[in-house]
Amino acid sequence: MIAAILAIICGVCVITFYSSNDDKPSDSSKKEVRIAIAWRADTDNEFCTNVVEAFREAGVTVTVLPQVKAQYLNYDGSAVATSDLDAEGIGYLSNASGTLVRSQGYAQSNAVDVLKNVDGVLFTGGEDIAPSLYAVQQDWHRIEAEIDYNAARDVSDFLTMTYCLDHDIPLLGFCRGAQMLGVVSGATVIQDIPTWFASQGLPYNYEHRREKAEGETYRDYTPHDVTLSSGSILARYFGTTTLTGCPSWHHQAVLSTKGTPLSVTATTNVSGVDMVEGVERTDKRCAIGVQFHPEAAIVKHIGKGVNNANASQFMTYDAAMPLLRAFIEECKKSK
Repeated sequence: MIAAILAIICGVCVITFYSSNDDKPSDSSKKEVRIAIAWRADTDNEFCTNVVEAFREAGVTVTVLPQVKAQYLNYDGSAVATSDLDAEGIGYLSNASGTLVRSQGYAQSNAVDVLKNVDGVLFTGGEDIAPSLYAVQQDWHRIEAEIDYNAARDVSDFLTMTYCLDHDIPLLGFCRGAQMLGVVSGATVIQDIPTWFASQGLPYNYEHRREKAEGETYRDYTPHDVTLSSGSILARYFGTTTLTGCPSWHHQAVLSTKGTPLSVTATTNVSGVDMVEGVERTDKRCAIGVQFHPEAAIVKHIGKGVNNANASQFMTYDAAMPLLRAFIEECKKSK
C-alpha cells in the first residue's frame, strides 16, 4: 500500500507546506521546506510509512535520506562489515567501533552532502540501539527473544543526529528516535523495561508494548497517558500538558538524563516510577523526542493503518496533529 509511494520518494526531499489541508494551494499559499526521514533500508516498515502518511496528512511530503557512512568503519554494501561488529555474532557495533563513532563523529563521513539541503530531520522507531554506543558502554541485554540490532542504521542515525545538533537543524524523534537523542546526548538507557522493573521489585504489566496474543497476526500498539511539563517545547507544540491514549510500542527507554543537556519533559507513571516519555535539548532551538507514536494515532484515524478499527482507543487526531504541524513551522524558520 504505502510502500509503493515510498519507493519513488527516497532521497533528499523538497516538500510543500499547504496553508489548508483540505484545499489545493495557490502560488501564494505554499512555501518550500525540506524535511526528511533519517536513512533506513526498510522504508516499507510501519514505523516509517506511518510517519510518511501522518506528515502527508499535515500537508507535506517527506522522504528518506541517503545513508550516512563513517569512513573509519568497514562496510559490505550498506551493512557494517563483520569486522566492526561484536565478537559473539549478535550483530551490533563492537565496543571499539562504538568508541570510534562517538569520538570521531561525522567529520570523516558523507553527512555534509546528505544534509546540506535539509531543514529538518525525523528519526523513526525501530531496532534497539547498540549498547556500545552508550556514553558508558554496556553488554547487550542477553535476552534471546529481543535480539534486534542494526549496526548500519545505528551509525547513520548517530552521525545524522550529531550533525543536526551541531548545526541546529530541527529534529524530531519517535520512539527509537527519542532513545537515540538520549544516547547521543549521554543519557543512560533501560535495555529491557520488564527486566528493569523486576530488578526494582516492582510490578510491570507491559504498559509500553502489548504482548502478542496467540494466533494474532498483528501486534498493535498499547495506549497510555502522558504528562507534559508546563513550559516545555512539547507542551507548547501539543498545546496541552496532558495526553491520553498515546500509542506505545517499545521495550527500551531513556533512564536518566542527569549530567546531559537533555531535559525530561514528558513522563508516564508506572508502579510509582515516572518513565521518560519525552526529552528536549535545552541548548538547541528544536531537538525533541517522544517515546510514543502520535503518527500512528493519526494514521489510525485517517483509516490507513493496520488494525485501525480500534482508533477510538488512542489519542485523537486533533490531539496528535499539533506536534507535526508545529515541527513543520519550526523547520520553515530554517529557510
